[in-house]
Amino acid sequence: MVNNSEHCRSHCPINFLLEALGDKWTLLIVRDLMFKGKKRFGEFLQSDEKIATNILAARLKKLEENHIIIKSSDPESGSMRLYQLTDKGKDLLPIMLEITDWSAKHDALTNTPPDFAERLKTDKAAIAADILAALE
Repeated sequence: MVNNSEHCRSHCPINFLLEALGDKWTLLIVRDLMFKGKKRFGEFLQSDEKIATNILAARLKKLEENHIIIKSSDPESGSMRLYQLTDKGKDLLPIMLEITDWSAKHDALTNTPPDFAERLKTDKAAIAADILAALE
C-alpha cells in the first residue's frame, strides 16, 4: 500500500489515519505493542477485549500493509512470528498518549494507573521518551 492518501476516500488527514487504522481492534493492537510489550499472536489474544483470531490476523495484515508494523521470525521458535512497530507506527505515540489522557480524564472506571495518568499531565515528553526507548 502506498504511504499517502492516494487510495483513500478523501485527502483529509483524519480520514487518512482512520483508513490506515480502521477500527478499534487495530488501535488496541497498537496499544498492546506500544504500552504492553506484546509481540506474539498469542499475546494479543490474551488482551481483555478478547479479539477473535480471524480479526486479529486480518488487522495484523492491514497494519503490516500500511507499514505500521513489521513481522519477523521469532529467534526462539522459527515457526512463530514477532510483530513490532515501525518508525511510522512509533509516530502514533503522541496520539496514543493523548487518547489515554483524554480517557483517564473522562472515564471514571479507567484502568490507567493513577501515577501514569498524573505523569501524563505533568511530563508527557518524558513518558514518550521512556516508551520509545523501551520499543528499541
